Amino acid sequence: MAANEPQDNPDGYVGLDDERAERLARERGWSTVRKLAPGAIITMEYRFGRLNFEVRDGRVTRAWKG
Repeated sequence: MAANEPQDNPDGYVGLDDERAERLARERGWSTVRKLAPGAIITMEYRFGRLNFEVRDGRVTRAWKG
């Protein structure tokens, strides 16, 4: 794990309003927050410091690093 990646559990964002989750993630040190629709086609390269949110109806349904 890189020294610049926050020590934060992505599961803690599930169920939060997407705007609140993004704000909280940035406060905790994530340099990039990516919000995605369910089933979105994305690149799979791992990026240190990036937190991904899958968002449905304004709520985070899944969160993962990279």
